[in-house]
Amino acid sequence: MDFSNILAIITTEINRNKVSGGVPIFITESIKEMEEVSSLLARLTLGMVHDLGNGIKVIIRH
Repeated sequence: MDFSNILAIITTEINRNKVSGGVPIFITESIKEMEEVSSLLARLTLGMVHDLGNGIKVIIRH
């Protein structure tokens, strides 16, 4: 996978210590806010939301 295709990472405050790296990371206060932010970012960047299943979502452009 080409990591330049990863546009953003979105997670909640609880999972903050699980993420790091060279892409924008958005920390939200709730799961509902995480859903809203990830959906909006995907539309703005023309990317797709992928749920990693551990409280972390990734926006990727295919």
